[in-house]
Amino acid sequence: MDWVPIVFATFKFVALATAMFYAIKWHYDQGEKGQTLALLRTSGKMVAVFMIALVVVLLIAFSLSAALGLDLSIP
Repeated sequence: MDWVPIVFATFKFVALATAMFYAIKWHYDQGEKGQTLALLRTSGKMVAVFMIALVVVLLIAFSLSAALGLDLSIP
């Protein structure tokens, strides 16, 4: 039963990484008709914003769970 979260998390990561790759590739192919440097700059900004949002959500979740007294330590 301990392997279920590992398999699901791995599948989720692989699926999202594949989707992001093809989304960026499609936008890059569309951008070849225009300005590729602007497209790469915009995609970099979007990745940075996503990572910052992810960190903020994680911090809020962990601080809220700690304030509620939930034990999040790994045994």
